[in-house]
Amino acid sequence: MFISGVLWCAVVVLAVAALAVEHRRRRGRHPADGKDTQRPPGPKAWPVIGNLHLLGEHSNPFLAFTALSKKYGDIFSMVLGSSPCVVVNNYDLIKEVLITKGSHFGGRPDFLRYHKLFGGDRNNSLALCDWSELQKTRRQVARLYCSPRLSSLHYDTLTRVAATEVDHFLDRVASMTATSMKTTRAGQPATVHIKPLIQAACANIFSGYMCSTRFSYDDTAFVHIVRLFDEIFWEINQGYAVDFLPWLAPCYRRHMGKLSSWAMEIRSFILTRIMDEHRRRLVEGEDGELDMDMARDFTDALLIQLQEDPHLEWQHIIFELEDFLGGHSAVGNLTMLSLAAVAANPEVASRIQAEVDSVTGGTRTVTLADRTDMPYTEAAILEALRVASSPIVPHVATQDTTIAGYQVDKGTVVFINNHELNTGEAYWEQASKFRPERFLQTGKDGVVQVVKPAHFIPFSTGKRTCIGQRLVQSGSFVLLASLLQHYNVSVDPKHPVVTYTASVALPPDTFPLAFAPRESVPAPA
Repeated sequence: MFISGVLWCAVVVLAVAALAVEHRRRRGRHPADGKDTQRPPGPKAWPVIGNLHLLGEHSNPFLAFTALSKKYGDIFSMVLGSSPCVVVNNYDLIKEVLITKGSHFGGRPDFLRYHKLFGGDRNNSLALCDWSELQKTRRQVARLYCSPRLSSLHYDTLTRVAATEVDHFLDRVASMTATSMKTTRAGQPATVHIKPLIQAACANIFSGYMCSTRFSYDDTAFVHIVRLFDEIFWEINQGYAVDFLPWLAPCYRRHMGKLSSWAMEIRSFILTRIMDEHRRRLVEGEDGELDMDMARDFTDALLIQLQEDPHLEWQHIIFELEDFLGGHSAVGNLTMLSLAAVAANPEVASRIQAEVDSVTGGTRTVTLADRTDMPYTEAAILEALRVASSPIVPHVATQDTTIAGYQVDKGTVVFINNHELNTGEAYWEQASKFRPERFLQTGKDGVVQVVKPAHFIPFSTGKRTCIGQRLVQSGSFVLLASLLQHYNVSVDPKHPVVTYTASVALPPDTFPLAFAPRESVPAPA
């Protein structure tokens, strides 16, 4: 009896001690060093939902973050469902999170949707995984192909693939406008739902460059997969209550099943239409070894890396290829946003057309090789990126740390409010206007160059920056420039342009635009 009483007292003492430790932790005291730190200020959380109701008061969460920063400062804390969160709203704080202490914030939110899209484990994705040595290894090969240097063989390949695809693309645009003209009153431009074709062209640029494979626009399986990629890109850019209230999962069973189904269809297509052919071509002899001398693209490089690196498994390279091929959806959506912005600002379209006419001399179709000589066109795409203000994927603290002296516990979700960096009056003159020239600067030699302010980080920064950003900008440039070289594009009065604040994503079924062929332009090769 005495022994059991002693044990009971010990349990109580240990429990009280544990509660004291937890209380000190919640107040910000670190027992190891004895120093007091304070958590960021923030709104009081409601039971169960935390501060989710505050996000619902605005059209998107980033407008809510900006509004709350006016009250609580440039760094504040929130509770979304059961998840502790911190929001940073100025460039210095964002640099601290992404660069200075990037190793402290290498995690990603553990959203159920992310798992469904990547075979039950979000760590199969390079963008949505937690940082690890495995992910570092996977990025090494990807960086060679997804961030090609301007003078490299890979960039030459990308230029050639893009030029070939632009010819196919312009042929199909001509066919679509001709068909539309048959039902349009004489002298009126053709109304064209251009987004699915833009997405297909971007998919072919990516598959041609990464897989040495091109698909016909009439290939129904290819068209379906391009559509699914676009659906997923739209999905990734949305937010759902179940992300922060996982106990709602039964209510989202059908939605989650749809995501898994989309992902499996895409994976099956990549395996049967791309990966199997590459494996057959590379295998040498009866031993099944891959012939390194036969490597010609990113897909081959992944297969060879799988053979040589014992830490890699089959699913790693499948998901990596899927991840990067899926990047074409970002290119297509950015191209569509840029086209819509140009259509709504005719003076911008005229300047792009003047630039492309000057560079090509009206004798050939513009190519990716012309990009360095067309700063205004590139600036227009950057301005479209700025206005769209696509959100940076949230980070998660992988250890107890601090931001601006405030305590941030391991597991805290950190939101980067780059919407404020992209649209705040403190960072941009006439921030609400579409002005590509804000990215241009004339040097002492009289040469106009593209200059991006340090606070403009549409692809994030630090070790988790988007390694495919050069592909995104290259693809959107060649498609936008070639379209405007051959067509005057305007907003269709019957179908107003609808874009979404703080998102580069547009719904798969979106608005059409009006196309009128320009005179005296070169025919596609």
